[in-house]
Amino acid sequence: TNAQIAEALATLANIVARDNDPGRDSEKRLEWFMSHKPTLFTGRYNPKGAIKWIDEVEIIFEAMGCTEENKTILGTYVLREEANVWW
Repeated sequence: TNAQIAEALATLANIVARDNDPGRDSEKRLEWFMSHKPTLFTGRYNPKGAIKWIDEVEIIFEAMGCTEENKTILGTYVLREEANVWW
């Protein structure tokens, strides 16, 4: 019926508007970053591990086309324990 079509179109319009909401960009960016399963960095003394972690997240940042600001935000999101305290 026309009412069902109108309701379906309204629902579709809401979904499109929600998915294209600029306010959700950071949320989507974080979801995409985490979908790559970056290693958590704890900050323990391990120079080779630290370099490996940086290389790993830089590859993800490059694929995502991250700005320097977004690299900082996303990179610090996966800091834990001592590394989080350093930050």
